[in-house]
Amino acid sequence: MISEDILQLLEMQFLSNSLQSYLVAALVFLFSFSILKLIKTKVIFKIKSMAEQKKKGDNDLFCRFINIINSIGWPFYIFLSLYISIRFLSIPTIISDLTYYSILFIIAFYIIKSVEGLIDFFTSTLERKNQAEKSILDLLNMILKVALWSFILLTALSNMGVDVSAFIAGLGIGGIAIALALQNILSDVFSSFSIYLDKPFQRGDYIVFGDERGIVKSIGIKTTRIQTLQGEELVVSNKQLTDSRIHNYKMMKQRRITFNFGVSFNTSVENLEKIPTIVKKIFEKMEKIELSRVHFKTIGDFSHVFEVVYFVKTDDYNYYMDSQQKINIELLKSFEKEKIKLAYPTSNVYLQKTN
Repeated sequence: MISEDILQLLEMQFLSNSLQSYLVAALVFLFSFSILKLIKTKVIFKIKSMAEQKKKGDNDLFCRFINIINSIGWPFYIFLSLYISIRFLSIPTIISDLTYYSILFIIAFYIIKSVEGLIDFFTSTLERKNQAEKSILDLLNMILKVALWSFILLTALSNMGVDVSAFIAGLGIGGIAIALALQNILSDVFSSFSIYLDKPFQRGDYIVFGDERGIVKSIGIKTTRIQTLQGEELVVSNKQLTDSRIHNYKMMKQRRITFNFGVSFNTSVENLEKIPTIVKKIFEKMEKIELSRVHFKTIGDFSHVFEVVYFVKTDDYNYYMDSQQKINIELLKSFEKEKIKLAYPTSNVYLQKTN
């Protein structure tokens, strides 16, 4: 049995709370802190160890999330335990509010750090897997973090009883003014995001737009840099590219080629009938080349015209030119062997003798 002196001692009042209430609050604080410490040192550590033992790459996001939780410092656990324990005491409103806002500030801080870590993880993953332009991802990273800080700040002010509606309205008006002043720059910036998300072309692609052509070297926030065939660097605004029709030859799986040649009018019908067979035999020796058709197309002004259509099974332009060169040489060799003459523009002039 508890003696009467001890009971009187427990009932003693100090700052509107009995000693018993202080003891209960202290026990709640120690219990809460112990549970939180156990979770941090045992449970989270065990989960982290299990995740690291798995194949790397399959659970990178999970490991990052566990690391973020593990990085939460002891001030968070101390203030959270303190906030729980003082609920069992009768304390002045100012102390209660101070404790509440302290824990709110710490929670907001760690939420921001956690989400920033996830943003860095996703942007670095996009850069690594998609070989995206670092400048665009850095801008996206910055925009997301600014939006995050703004949201947390407004939420915190709202929870503190501050009327943020006027502040938000002011931000809206200011944002419209800034957008109008920087509309040309912003149009290029949004075009860069359009290029990144839609991927009409990437670094290393050979593109043609308007009268220009070349290899994409880099895609920046405002401009894209293209190495032309002449060697110089062409700097084009992103908006101009997104507004243009772009031919991306890097995406081409095969190339369809059509070419004509003419033989002399003196060529016999027998040799004309041989020409398709000659052409087919030449294409049978070619690699990555598929003949579609060869026809005696028309009787022209200066020659009998043949049309050849074939496919090159690669996007390599040099391979196509090498193949066309080989086809031309083999045609000349075969025609020379069969005594078939290629035509060239000629004209006959008839003179009439008059008395």
